[in-house]
Formats: sequence, C-alpha cells, structure tokens
Amino acid sequence: MTGWSDQIVAPWSCSAARFATTPSTELLSRCSYEAYEAQVVPKLRDLEDALRSSWPDVGRVVLWHRVGELKLGEVSVVVAISSPHRPEAFEAARFGIDALKATVPIWKRETWEGGTDWGLAATEISDVAELLTSAKGH
Repeated sequence: MTGWSDQIVAPWSCSAARFATTPSTELLSRCSYEAYEAQVVPKLRDLEDALRSSWPDVGRVVLWHRVGELKLGEVSVVVAISSPHRPEAFEAARFGIDALKATVPIWKRETWEGGTDWGLAATEISDVAELLTSAKGH
C-alpha cells in the first residue's frame, strides 16, 4: 500500500501507529487471499465503529487487506490509526489488527514445494463486540 501516511496523518493528530504484514517468504512459493466480499465491508465498518467507541480520541483509521494473488514480500494487511496520543494509537492499532484477522472473512491460501492448503492459522469468524469485551476485560 502506498500513500497510507497521506490517509492517516492529520494536523490535529500528533501520533500515528501502523501495523503492516507480509506473507512469510521462508517456505512459500505462492500466496493468495480470498474474501467473502458481501461481508468484508460491513465487518470493516463494525471494526471501525468498535475502535472509535473504545478509543474516542482516534482520528483517522485505515483498515486494508489485499485479496487475490500476492507476490511474496508484498504487504497483505495494513491497520493504521491516528490519535492525539501515542498510547491510544498503539492500543487501537493492536486491537485493530487482531480484530481484523478474527472478524473479517478473508482467508489465505498458501502454496509451497510440497502442496497447497488454506492457512493453518485460520479460525472461525468472531464478532467484534465479543473481542472488544475480552480485550477490555469486561
């Protein structure tokens, strides 16, 4: 993703935290992502709403996940949060990446020398409100 800082930096927001990840290149020869597209945007909106309700000072939010085939080493996911204060930006970004992976229906297909399979870390899709409750210890 290029230009993320243009989307996240705001004049009134002194801090921005960004988490970006790439597929592991150690053993993979190919990597692709598939999405249940009808649910991705609503789930991302729910996640943004949860971020804003839990961290009211959060400014701009970027929640971005690639779909389709990626070249190894390309960024697959970005979560970026701006906030007037560093701690809130980091907390919200950490929750954002964890919740995106757990609540948004996007799956990774990995190919390596010996075969192909869906990512081994796949889990059932969770509700963002449940994650928020457990993250906040309520």
